[in-house]
Formats: sequence, C-alpha cells, structure tokens
Amino acid sequence: MKFSRKKYIDLMLGNDVDRQMFVELFGPLIGLKEEWIAQGVTQEEMDMVAFDWDYVPFTACGANALIYGQLAQPRIIEETEDYAISIDQLGRTNKLAKKSATLSIPVTYPVENMDDWRKIKHVFEFHPNRVNINAIEKANQLRKQNYLVTADIFGAFNVIRMLMGEENCCLAFYTQPELVRDILSTVTETTLSVFEQTLDMIKVDQIQVHEDMAGKSGPMVGPKQILEFFKPYYSKVWDLFSSKGTKIMQVDSDGNIYAIIDALLYCGVNSIYPMEPAAGMDIVELRKKYGKKLMMAGGIDKHVLRETKEDIRKELEYKLQPIMQQGGMIFGLDHRIPNGTPIENYRYYVDTGREILGIPPRNGQKGWNRMAFCGPSIL
Repeated sequence: MKFSRKKYIDLMLGNDVDRQMFVELFGPLIGLKEEWIAQGVTQEEMDMVAFDWDYVPFTACGANALIYGQLAQPRIIEETEDYAISIDQLGRTNKLAKKSATLSIPVTYPVENMDDWRKIKHVFEFHPNRVNINAIEKANQLRKQNYLVTADIFGAFNVIRMLMGEENCCLAFYTQPELVRDILSTVTETTLSVFEQTLDMIKVDQIQVHEDMAGKSGPMVGPKQILEFFKPYYSKVWDLFSSKGTKIMQVDSDGNIYAIIDALLYCGVNSIYPMEPAAGMDIVELRKKYGKKLMMAGGIDKHVLRETKEDIRKELEYKLQPIMQQGGMIFGLDHRIPNGTPIENYRYYVDTGREILGIPPRNGQKGWNRMAFCGPSIL
C-alpha cells in the first residue's frame, strides 16, 4: 500500500495508528536473487512488487548540503570479474568486491591533519548553487502529490570517517580535536546557510543522517564525544528545521548503539534505523524504555528467515506485539534479505507479518519502494 506523506508522518508521531506499516527497507543481498531463481521465484517476486509492501513515495528537497564539486575525476582504474578499483570525487581509491557488495570500500583517505583538510575544505563550504531553485520547485510539486520531502545532511561521525578512515577518525577526537571541530564547524555553517534559504521555499518533513557508527560490540564514539562534538552541529540544524515544521530527524546506523541513544536524543535525533538484533538491538525493550520519544524502523531479525517457519512466527509475534503497534514504528527487516533465505520462508514471513498486524492478505496488488530513505552520497 502506498502511504501519503501525511499518513506516514501521523503514524510515526503516533497520531494515527489505524493501519500499521510493514515494509522492506533495503531489498535482497547480492546473490539471493540467483538462489531464488533456482527455487522457481516469479519475476514479480524478483522485483519485490509481488509482496505488496507498504511504502511512502519520497523526494529530496532540492538542496545540497553535502559535497559541492570534486577533487578528482571519478573513474574506474582497474576491473576484473571479482572486483573494481576506482577513484571517487574526493580522490580516494576504492575497492568494490563485485560478488558480495554494492558499495565500494575506501582504501585511501585525503585527510591526516589540518593542512590536508584546508586543501580540500572548499568542497564542503557554502556556494549559492547548492540551493537549486528548479529542483525545489519540482519537489514542491511532488509534495502536493503526497510525496514525503526529505533533506540529507552529513552525519557528524560519518563526515570525519569519510575524510580520515575509521581508525584515524576515532583517534582524532582525542589527538586532533581542533581538526574535528573545524570540520564540523564548516559542515554546520554550510548546512545552516543552505537550509535557511531552502526552508523558506519548501517544507521538509524528514531529515536524513547517515552515520553507521557502530558494530556488534558497540558504538565507535561514546556519549561524551557526541555531546562535545556532535551536539553543536545537530542541535543547531534541528532547531532550524523544527522551527520550520520538520517533524523527524532520522539517523541510519547499523550495530549496537544502546550506549549513545540518550545522547542522540539530546541532540535532536528522534528516529533511528535499522535496529539490528544480531548486534543486540531489541526494539521491544527500546519501546518500553523510551516510549514514542524514539521512533524506529526495521528491528526484525533478518537471519531468522533462514530458520524454520516456527522461528519466523515466534520472531514476528514478539516484535509485532501490541505495545509496538501504537505508532512511531515502521516494521521491517533490520537490513538486506540475506543469502540462504528460501523464497518459501520469505513468502511465509510476508504473509504472517500481515496477519499479525491486521493487514489484509495479499490479493494481487503490486507495490514496493526501497524504504531506506537515507543513502550516503559518498562513504
């Protein structure tokens, strides 16, 4: 079912919960479709539309607060059947494992110190062309057609990691705090300058923040770093957007982020996904602790799809219990559908989830749209 922007926002805020939202956030992992073909999957199932997933159509607002310009000409410099080596717009060398991944992994980074940062800072600074009047007008037209309007901003951790790599990023909060502050100050000024103009021309419904700052053992930064370094940026941005009617500030981070949820909420974040059970995230316990103060999406264990139908039903009955059906929750897998998932199990998962949520059985209607709104323009 296609949700209107208003119905989606009302559900997230808990104002209207007469219909739950059951979605596929990301779609299949690489290689799964080949497995499903061998099991007799239909083309419509391959395309995900046969499952009549819920979704809300969305559009970017037409402003660019991320990178403007490029430091190198993006190009592939080597490619085989197994991998591709490329140069991206920041001049980083990246490697893509073609048989197992959809995103390239950087192997070099442009910033080690303040001097390096100053050389490339200009692509993060404000430029009038970041505000695209024509794109904003198109987004306004789509908003009138019930599209959700989103705005992408840099993740405070992700932008440092993108420039320095994970290890140096984590160290920089201790060894080069002046560098971290200068990067985030630049991002803050640019973001505010872009959206002070943009929000006078269009209402943004949801802010999108790509972070991915945690693993199974926990986050790569703690509450102290978030409050000291992230909060000046996030709070100013949220204050601006919320004053113009924006309702949701959503962070995308895999891994176990229990330790930093309170700090993120204090910064203005009020929605997080995909809530990975394999990393220890439990949406039921989070709902009991935070109530509707924390909106969520995902949270259903993707790995259970490779188990028995009894296991699938048990997971769904727990995650979709009545306390979770009071708004502020978009139900879906916690990431891509994993390899080794039998198509029969996936069909059972879809139909059982609809049954528990009180959604009518599938009746031939077709629909799907990737519901992971936030995608990093560059990792």
